[in-house]
Amino acid sequence: MSVSIEESWLKVLNDEFEKPYMKSLKAFLQEEKLKGHTVYPKGADIFNALNHTPFDKVKVVILGQDPYHGTGQAHGLSFSVQKGMTVPPSLKNIYKELATDIPGYTVPVHGNLTQWADEGVLLLNATLTVRAHEAGSHQNRGWETFTDKIISELSAQRTGLVFLLWGRYAQNKAVLIDQKKHTIITAAHPSPFSAYNGFLGSGPFSKANAKLVEQGQSPVNWQIT
Repeated sequence: MSVSIEESWLKVLNDEFEKPYMKSLKAFLQEEKLKGHTVYPKGADIFNALNHTPFDKVKVVILGQDPYHGTGQAHGLSFSVQKGMTVPPSLKNIYKELATDIPGYTVPVHGNLTQWADEGVLLLNATLTVRAHEAGSHQNRGWETFTDKIISELSAQRTGLVFLLWGRYAQNKAVLIDQKKHTIITAAHPSPFSAYNGFLGSGPFSKANAKLVEQGQSPVNWQIT
């Protein structure tokens, strides 16, 4: 984990890298490599969510659980895949909701959400790495402590953020967020197993923009080109 992290985030998180849990996590990742396992995303992309969305630029947080574990998919942004990859089912449902939630929205032909990240949408997974083709394989190794710290620091140091928490796992993170300072918008997870039970029709994107505008901030341009 000698990769670079955007400067504003490094100021917030620098102490974490010296803590025992992070040293243990680093050792685990090195061991994975020594054992010949492929880990996604590649090292330079692990902290992409932070590098594309500086601490003071975050407006909206969308929390995922794990990186995609298929070849060439993950690149450090939750729900996002690299261009050229098939759009995953959850993201298809996210696009489907956008098409009904945002007037004039055109469903993109790819699944790369970097434009959102550059707009101030922190696309954060709770776990930042995964072993190839083994879903959840890097859970409970320390990443969750690190990403909980990210959420807690955003809650403590910023005001007026909008957190989109989809599904039970993400909603369990609400305890880290000061709801007197921030807005939480919940819905079912957009996966095919739950999208029709409370995600589709929930209007999270228009609700987030309405809240941002109400607070004097510019809305997110959700259109991906």
